[in-house]
Amino acid sequence: MIDRPSDKEQEYFMKQELERLAKLREEHRRKLEQAERQKRKELFWMHCPKCGDDLEVTQLGGVEVDVCPDCGGLYLDAGELDKILEEKTRGPFAKALRSLRSVFGG
Repeated sequence: MIDRPSDKEQEYFMKQELERLAKLREEHRRKLEQAERQKRKELFWMHCPKCGDDLEVTQLGGVEVDVCPDCGGLYLDAGELDKILEEKTRGPFAKALRSLRSVFGG
């Protein structure tokens, strides 16, 4: 004679299985998000957000900045504005950059 699992045992194993499936779904979702982020990075990396042209790296005040040769956009990575301002503490260019920084909450 084969003993059937009790209702409590079935409930316990069902709960365990549901938790395992939830963890697998969450892991799968995270992997999909990571793959999507990587795909976006590869698609847009070093492309102008305004016109889509390839960005070129140039020196500005001893800092490498990204410039679009098509539309003339200038793009700074995190911390680059501070580095430029440190090196260019005087003059109209630094004054303009400082005013931009205050406008955008820097």
